[in-house]
Amino acid sequence: MKLAYWMYAGPAHIGTLRIATSFRKVHAIMHAPLGDDYFNVMRSMLERKRDFTPVTASVVDRHVLARGSQEKVIQNIKRKDKEEQPDLVLLTPTCTSSILQEDLQNFVNRASQDSKADVLLADVNHYRVNELQAADRTLEQVIKFYLEKAEKDNSIFIKKTEKPSVNILGPCNLGFHVHHDIAELKRLFKDLSITINTIIPEGASVDELKKLPQAWFNIVPYREVGLLSAQYLEKNYDMPFISTTPIGIVETANFIRQIQTLLKQLGQNVNFERYIDLQTRFVSQSAWFSRSIDCQNLAGKTAVVFGDATHTVAITKILSQEMGVRVLVAGTYCKPEEIWFRKEISKYCEDVLITDDHNLVGDIIAKLEPSAIFGTQMERHIGKRLNIPCGVISAPVHIQNFPLSYRPFMGYEGSNQIADLIYNSFTLGMEDHLLEIFGGHDTKDISSSTLSNENIWEIEAENELKRIPGFVRGKIKRNVEKFAKINNLNKITLDVMHACKEAGNMQ
Repeated sequence: MKLAYWMYAGPAHIGTLRIATSFRKVHAIMHAPLGDDYFNVMRSMLERKRDFTPVTASVVDRHVLARGSQEKVIQNIKRKDKEEQPDLVLLTPTCTSSILQEDLQNFVNRASQDSKADVLLADVNHYRVNELQAADRTLEQVIKFYLEKAEKDNSIFIKKTEKPSVNILGPCNLGFHVHHDIAELKRLFKDLSITINTIIPEGASVDELKKLPQAWFNIVPYREVGLLSAQYLEKNYDMPFISTTPIGIVETANFIRQIQTLLKQLGQNVNFERYIDLQTRFVSQSAWFSRSIDCQNLAGKTAVVFGDATHTVAITKILSQEMGVRVLVAGTYCKPEEIWFRKEISKYCEDVLITDDHNLVGDIIAKLEPSAIFGTQMERHIGKRLNIPCGVISAPVHIQNFPLSYRPFMGYEGSNQIADLIYNSFTLGMEDHLLEIFGGHDTKDISSSTLSNENIWEIEAENELKRIPGFVRGKIKRNVEKFAKINNLNKITLDVMHACKEAGNMQ
């Protein structure tokens, strides 16, 4: 545990609540003090759903701290069982409430005796895992519980469907463009004549889990959540799975070809090559755009990419393979995915970064001065401070990542959206000098473009800097400050600027 004002991945109970609230007729009881219950507000604001967030806080107050929870948790479970009539009540502690070391499993066992709903305790170590790991483990736990239950009462669907079918595992609340990605995957599988058996957990009921084994195979679109469930189903029900993410023209084609290979192994005579060719040449505009003169203008441009493992790998491959952009650093905050991440991405970038320290990410970006950044909301803030454009490609999520318009990242339509994002991120920053010429909203005030403000600019030097076009002003400022630092100069004057220019360091 550590105190921080920014976290790329939240605490474990957020991951558990994301899974619980993604299912229909599942209610979560959070054993937590006031202040840990911000999930309700976050989901209501971001997801823009019309239902109330099905989460109740069993508040840890001074009385609980003094004498323990006693019957409080049990009473809350029973009350919500009667009021909401859910299929499942999922109890989760938080890091704070875990300090009490109460036997929550005992509370669950006692509440189960008088509740019509199933009652489960989230089996997650809240001190050792983060939001994404907890979501992955909670989903596996719920799937395992209901499949074992279905086996006992002989209600499980083991017989495969007549036509090829698939389960989509992992999409859940507060995911990055997840609803649009699901819509694009539905369209893709419809084109391939593959039926979607279930989408778990987003929008599903726990009663649908007994139908999981009847699908021919599973896909895990985001490896952070759903991979453990796919591995469990493969081990116990001999269900193959595909974890390739269909983001970008090349990887979408690889994804479809893996499905083709799998279906041939299962006895189906399918050939999706013509579909891939038609989609690539005529439906998706990004393949054509990557060969256009506009995209060729990106040659020689540099980028830093940082985010979750799934999206960072996908965007880095697109930048390198499809757009011809040089990726200086590709990094992720998903430390458990380090081995896979390095294997997937090492040949597409010059350096790999595995960290959850946003300060380190900011320092590296400031040092490298890339043409553009592709990252999370934090990298967007870093880019603003450094005057470097940034395209947001990964969670942590912001209200901007829940657009009302259709903006998938996956599939062929997603490739169009990403091509626009990449191109606009590199080019739109160049309009600042036009705004200055024609009197737009841009001002000539000099903002701090470095992460440390060690230099003092004299008024004459600042006025000289204001004369430089806005789209290169930030870079010039950083180079002058770097020159001053190397020469141990704390005050930047006109003479220092001229010396920097003569030394060839102004560019």
